[in-house]
Amino acid sequence: MTSIQNRITAFAKLGDFLSQFSPNKIEKKQNIEHNDLFFDGFQHQIKLAQENNSWFTKDNILFALQSWAEALTTENLKDFTKDVNPGQKSEKQVAIIMAGNIPLVGFHDFLSVLISGYKVVIKQSSNDKHLIPFLAKYLEYVHEDFKNKITFTEEKLTNFDAVIATGSNNTARYFEYYFKNKPSIIRKSRNSVAVITGNETDDDYVGLANDVFQYFGLGCRSVSKLYVPKDYNFDAFFNGMYSRKDIINNAKYANNYDYNKAVYLMSEFELLENGFLMIKEDESYSSPIATIFYEYYDNEIDLKIKLHEDKEKIQCIVAKDFIENEVAFGQTQHPKLTDYADGMNTLEFLSKL
Repeated sequence: MTSIQNRITAFAKLGDFLSQFSPNKIEKKQNIEHNDLFFDGFQHQIKLAQENNSWFTKDNILFALQSWAEALTTENLKDFTKDVNPGQKSEKQVAIIMAGNIPLVGFHDFLSVLISGYKVVIKQSSNDKHLIPFLAKYLEYVHEDFKNKITFTEEKLTNFDAVIATGSNNTARYFEYYFKNKPSIIRKSRNSVAVITGNETDDDYVGLANDVFQYFGLGCRSVSKLYVPKDYNFDAFFNGMYSRKDIINNAKYANNYDYNKAVYLMSEFELLENGFLMIKEDESYSSPIATIFYEYYDNEIDLKIKLHEDKEKIQCIVAKDFIENEVAFGQTQHPKLTDYADGMNTLEFLSKL
């Protein structure tokens, strides 16, 4: 077997291991490699991740794990790596600075570096530090070549040949300066938008509720902004959002809702709300928790031009037969392996090192 086939097999086995953990149930299966060694330990890591970050609810962690289990199949991984040099192995080391906004948010970069044959050194966010090291240990057990290829550090990054760093717009400026002499991918803040044309079904709005509320709206693929036609009636939108009404039972979300509502009311902003979500007319893309911004548009051509001009700020455009490369309602949190963050092909970047 070539090196790439071995690495694909290892990640597919990790996918099998993760398939035991889903929002519906956690169930120990037969014939999962090293399960006796890792299954109970991973349940403990899930618990620690919840305790460490109250945005990481059990449901959100398990949703992320299920998504990765579905992505890490042999077929998907072969398609993902079809342009990777089959025998490529390298002593070069790629640093990854991970965000911590949603569970396993840095895993795609981790996968890309390892499956390309490089060593990886990882600086994790303190908000998401329990899950990936445990999964890395599992990978080392199923494929011994990964041993000595994965390093986690809390120190200043020193020994590396390239870097992939994700952060806010402010930290990105620091990254760009600090890593100016290294090959790099620097990711900034992005948000996702939905375009409403008036042709949406009730099911589309229910799907949009998942795009808005999954991970409490903290992901770059979470919809934080709506574009709606002039004189749009928001009733159908709010009816769809009602499917996720239980989100207000999360204390941290409820506190943010109450706080942001108080700020808006004291500032005398006009807003519509339904007891767990506020919508406010605003030109910004990044809305606070429990809030969606919206803007009216006059004609579709002008809106398409605006979205193109602002493409560096936008991760996903959710729409129905509106624009090229749109994401269907309800699908923002189900990316394929080839749906690269910021549209930057990570494997292509790595192949040129």
